[in-house]
Amino acid sequence: MLCQTVGYAITALGHLAANDHPMLVREIAAGTGIPTAYLAKLINMLSRKGFVATQRGIGGGVSMARKPEQVTLHELCAALDDPLLMPRCLLGNDECSDLRACPAHRFWVVHREKEIDYLKKTTLRHLAEFETKRVKTAHAPPRKRR
Repeated sequence: MLCQTVGYAITALGHLAANDHPMLVREIAAGTGIPTAYLAKLINMLSRKGFVATQRGIGGGVSMARKPEQVTLHELCAALDDPLLMPRCLLGNDECSDLRACPAHRFWVVHREKEIDYLKKTTLRHLAEFETKRVKTAHAPPRKRR
């Protein structure tokens, strides 16, 4: 499972990419449910790492610094030091290696490889598409029952 910071970053950047225009931090927070103060700090961090650009003043806000299809979730996890990318033992042992294999090692190596592969293949464009569908579904009129 990804850490909360990375989860919030993915959610915020997916929302930002789906809207395709500069947004205020409070607009992103309102659209995603991320606490505004936490999001402001996260946006600052993402700006320093080159994922977003920020502009103060009229017409300013937060915008994507790169095209959403160019940013993978793996890259975002690496930039934010997500523990998922660390080669740790599923059972909590100090290291996870073939030389020091715990009972879950064979399972975990395969499972972890699949997770990392997914993160490398999934981009912020995928998240933007999901966000667009989610918003449309949330605002669609209720279906009439027959």
